[in-house]
Amino acid sequence: MDIALAPDGTDLSPYLPDEHGLFFIYHFTAEGVRTRDAAAAHWTWRSYQLSNMRARHEIGADQALPAPVREAFLSASHGCHIDLEDDWLYGDLPDLRHDYSAEAGGLGHFRFALNDTMLVGARKQPLQSVDNIRKAIENGSRKFRSPAELIEAVVGQSLDGMVAELAALGDSLDGIEDRIVRDAWHNERQSLIDARRHLVVIHRQMATLTNLFRHLDHSHRNDLPDTINDMAARLSHRAQTLHYDGEQLQARARLLQDELMAKLTTQSNQLLYVLSVMTAVLLPMTIISGLFGMNVGGLPLVNTPMGFWVVSAVSLVIAAGTYLFVRRLGRGM
Repeated sequence: MDIALAPDGTDLSPYLPDEHGLFFIYHFTAEGVRTRDAAAAHWTWRSYQLSNMRARHEIGADQALPAPVREAFLSASHGCHIDLEDDWLYGDLPDLRHDYSAEAGGLGHFRFALNDTMLVGARKQPLQSVDNIRKAIENGSRKFRSPAELIEAVVGQSLDGMVAELAALGDSLDGIEDRIVRDAWHNERQSLIDARRHLVVIHRQMATLTNLFRHLDHSHRNDLPDTINDMAARLSHRAQTLHYDGEQLQARARLLQDELMAKLTTQSNQLLYVLSVMTAVLLPMTIISGLFGMNVGGLPLVNTPMGFWVVSAVSLVIAAGTYLFVRRLGRGM
């Protein structure tokens, strides 16, 4: 497909698509160095915005892509997958949205298709890993001799981001655990909920990546070049390791939540015990005051000058006896 490129010496915006829905288009030599000369390019990376109708039209009209690949790009679903079709490796990979995205912190999707000479990428939201690789290409700090190397770098960036996220969550759980041990846990419930929610997102991404590369290895191992098989094996191993680390943090977070709930239950039981003791102590006094408050004849001590003090003393003795009985009963349970 022929696409009119920007004049030499200018760049497409990595954040605003052009009239073709392209974020950028990069050409690479056989040594992996970026070049502006399309004729000298060994392979090319095109990146589209999937929410742009012009980009969807360009992808749908690109006859170089097999029909299943075009359908996968334009599909409305967001199911992650990796498949092979006519020497085109294509799929949908999860990635963290960029910090400046309107929905930062959640998972986005990076759709791609590659062969020996072309990598087509597409996304709806800005993605952190893709932007990191783009910046590395812009400043010349990374070289990519093939599309497979670039995809491995994108997934590697995503995994590196997960490592940092897991480390930060581990530190957060350390702080929560310290405060729970010191009985300074009263404001930790929401922090623990937030940490568990974040862990669920990361764990889901690691499980997805692990399953995707396992599927690629089992279904297409004999059809793929050794370089891609080796790439899939490396990424699968890293994803499995992080998946295990995420499971360990999730188990730790659940234990901390159980301990926090046990402390909340203990506190609630103590408050209920205090209320029960107060109710038991005040109940006899309430009954006595109710009896002497009736406006009927024949009430004792009505005409006795010391009647109030006698009734008060009797009420206090009964209350003290009730209190001692309830305390003894509570200790025996």
